[in-house]
Amino acid sequence: MADMMAKAAMDRRIAEIIQPVIEGLGFELVRVRLQGGNTPLLQIMAQKPDGTIEVDNCAEISNAISAVMDVEDPIIDAYTLEVSSPGIDRPLTRLKDFDQWDGYHAKLETEELIDGRRRFKGDLRGTEGDEVLIEMDLDGVPATIGLKFDWLSDAKLVLTDDLIRDVLKGRKDAGQIDETQFDEVEQIVDGQEDT
Repeated sequence: MADMMAKAAMDRRIAEIIQPVIEGLGFELVRVRLQGGNTPLLQIMAQKPDGTIEVDNCAEISNAISAVMDVEDPIIDAYTLEVSSPGIDRPLTRLKDFDQWDGYHAKLETEELIDGRRRFKGDLRGTEGDEVLIEMDLDGVPATIGLKFDWLSDAKLVLTDDLIRDVLKGRKDAGQIDETQFDEVEQIVDGQEDT
């Protein structure tokens, strides 16, 4: 299967080191990216199994990862470590992500041309075996197509009002934000904010 969690060889090596640590803390690894520059940036995205994560959780993961990375030392140069949530318009890096976000709008990209295209945009319709299903408008007709997970090079949710509303409602229902915060954001999403 394609590994969209860690694409480059160094990313995969780092994932091998940190994934057991993250899972041992009760979280899931979503993505690893080592980005170049004067001071390289090691970006780690993680979440709880329910798809949430708090700032304190990111700090806990960062401390644990720092300790194991100091011992294993896979990165020669000094680097900056950033641990974050995947965000609302999150990358979809695991096959199960496509089932979890079934019904939401997404952009998928393939390594090779598939029927003359590499980019696919539409509503996710879950998975079937090792295929990701996406409903798209093909020449004015809605159609659901299947793309092998192995074919994908990139996939992410598209930020829509429905996605924002549903994610925030989930956080409100889980007690992570209160009713007033939810109502304020919902008014902004619905375009009801006073100007």
